[in-house]
Amino acid sequence: MFSYAIFGIHTSALNLAVELVILFLVVIWFALIFWTYADARRRIADPLLVGCATIASMAPYVGSIVYLIVRPPEYLDDVRERELEMQTAEARLAELGYHLCPHCDYEVEREFLRCPNCMRKLKDPCHNCSRPLDPMWKMCPYCEAEVGVGREGIAPRRQRRRRVSSEETAEQPFPS
Repeated sequence: MFSYAIFGIHTSALNLAVELVILFLVVIWFALIFWTYADARRRIADPLLVGCATIASMAPYVGSIVYLIVRPPEYLDDVRERELEMQTAEARLAELGYHLCPHCDYEVEREFLRCPNCMRKLKDPCHNCSRPLDPMWKMCPYCEAEVGVGREGIAPRRQRRRRVSSEETAEQPFPS
């Protein structure tokens, strides 16, 4: 019977031990390839990069170690969850009436006419009730006054030109 020797070892017990160690290392290598593929799918959105990470891990042990160094630090589910938490926090802030100044990003309330940080004008006051008005509004929702009216709250009326009859024009002398 022909027996092969690994590393020149001809003792059957020692040869069996070496073969078991090699089998163990090969199984661990395949397990690392599968682990790299599964971990890359949870951390990387691009399927091409997942494939590249899996192919790189086929280099025995070194590929998996390199993947461990360069892999993204967070799972995709954690990133999505953090983004949802940020959106809900922003929605809660919007409900409370806090906004950011468009010029300096300082936190301002809905009722502010000017930013307390940069002193820029945020909104115009209503001439009737002095409450802040959005620039897009055509009417004050608080007192129903038209936007752009005078101090009295009454819109200035245009004077209509009176229609002059033909008899009146004949009676009036022309200015010279």
